[in-house]
Amino acid sequence: MRQRIMFFCMAFLMTGCSSQSAQPIDFDQFAEQLWQAEKKLDNRSKTSLPDMSAATLAAQAKQRQQWLDKLQQIDSSALTEQQQINYAILSYSLEDALSEYQYGAHMMPLTSESGFHSALAFMVSGTEFKTKQDYLDYLAKLKTVPAYMQQQTEWMKQGLATGMTQPKAVLAGFEQSILAFISKTPEQNVFYRPFHQKPEFIDIESWQALQSEAQQVVTLQLNPAYQQFYQFMVEQYLPGARDSIAASDWPKGREYYQNRLEHYTTLKLTPEQVHQIGLNEVARIRAEMQAIITKVGFKGSFAEFIQFLRTDPQFYAKTPTELLKEASFIAKKIDAELPKYFRTLPRTPYGVAPVPAEIAPKYTTGRYAGTNRDDRAGFYWVNTYALDRRPLYEMEALTLHEAVPGHHLQISLAREQSSLPEYRRNFYTSAFGEGWGLYAEYLGIEMGFYQDPYSDFGRLTYEMWRAARLVVDTGMHTMGWSRQQAIDFLASNTALSMHNVTTEIDRYISWPAQALSYKLGELTIKKLRKEAQQQLGHDFDLREFHDVVLRNGSVPLSILEQQVASYIQRKKQS
Repeated sequence: MRQRIMFFCMAFLMTGCSSQSAQPIDFDQFAEQLWQAEKKLDNRSKTSLPDMSAATLAAQAKQRQQWLDKLQQIDSSALTEQQQINYAILSYSLEDALSEYQYGAHMMPLTSESGFHSALAFMVSGTEFKTKQDYLDYLAKLKTVPAYMQQQTEWMKQGLATGMTQPKAVLAGFEQSILAFISKTPEQNVFYRPFHQKPEFIDIESWQALQSEAQQVVTLQLNPAYQQFYQFMVEQYLPGARDSIAASDWPKGREYYQNRLEHYTTLKLTPEQVHQIGLNEVARIRAEMQAIITKVGFKGSFAEFIQFLRTDPQFYAKTPTELLKEASFIAKKIDAELPKYFRTLPRTPYGVAPVPAEIAPKYTTGRYAGTNRDDRAGFYWVNTYALDRRPLYEMEALTLHEAVPGHHLQISLAREQSSLPEYRRNFYTSAFGEGWGLYAEYLGIEMGFYQDPYSDFGRLTYEMWRAARLVVDTGMHTMGWSRQQAIDFLASNTALSMHNVTTEIDRYISWPAQALSYKLGELTIKKLRKEAQQQLGHDFDLREFHDVVLRNGSVPLSILEQQVASYIQRKKQS
């Protein structure tokens, strides 16, 4: 029987409801209705982009605060185990949305590697074109791009006035990411891609009319909108952006950084504690890296070995196709090992593809691009821009993290959990998801990868990369570290190319605290596995443990700790 909550009245769902007429409320129904109302509140539709006006954002924040107040009145201890997870996730999501608004994150809708202008391109891949109406809806949505971009620009102007901007240091060349969306001809435009090939269900006359309208939209609306945003960036935003790189220098910056730290890691830690954990991990990993240098017989210093890895042609692909083939080959080898380590595997397949050219220059080395559709695969993106900065010795670790058993496996399994409500299947928190991704790199050792010492060094340089993040992120945002100091620390402790080092440091500056989630999440998962192994001894089953970790989708780390503790107790009792 579902749990009943006695004192709730959902004013945002019912009219004429008052505290005097409150009736018992079914928690599952309450949660589902809250989720549906939240989706509606986002005011997204097939035919228009979200309204980013001040009035709308204020109304959204007010409504979310009301929902959170109602949610917090519930005695969560009276709920079932699954309902408690639902409760925690709904609270986490609402609190995050409110925090972002209260601290003014909407005044800064961009990071060093992307922004709202480039995120619009996901409309192309994220839209289903199964009927003529789908094309008409898509065109209608494209027509709302200029107003949407203007609203975002107005928020950025407020950010300039209040000091809530990205730093100059991370925005060098950012304007090129805007120019990539301005095309010489309509047919070359990213947003025109759905009109290149006529579907069978549309007659030729209607198709030509749709193409003509799309050309008009690109020429008369999209290109001018992007040109206007480009002029704003070059003439106002870049010159007016702040010189400081520290989040603590924003209005309420120290408080905001602590908020982001707790949001992304789901842990109650201070920047100083995180910094020290990072230093400890850096020292441990550095010793393991030195052991490999000794093993391969390299005669020279650590810095000289790093320089050798960064410059020797044997470690780099000659063509984009070669790099993609190497990534695909590694991915296929991993696929064959998965049944040994996982009882449950996702139905959704994944492909390997290059990072889109329009965002590649300032984009990270690789990333997982998931899907929310059951007729489309997920994709493991590999950055083929600047091949001399994409070392092959890192490809095993990268593939294990972004594809399987990392992000694709974890996210797809969560989406396919039909017993979980929609908001659980689509929920993602960095501490769990990125922690799992880094754990997947570690799992590669047991799966038989990293046989080449250089590949194993690549794994360690990736782990060092995530450990160093704890040091440089907290250092730059709360301890007065300079950008160059952070670059030097990351460069001197990893074999990342200098391009990747500077790209990553700029990412941490422009996205405070997010990078802390990887290592802290991985350390938590490894700690829980060790506890299970120690307590269960010969009864420990790694495939069963992985099922326990993944079966509830992405969850805050405190929930994961509870789940594993319950599993250990049940296993011991049985």
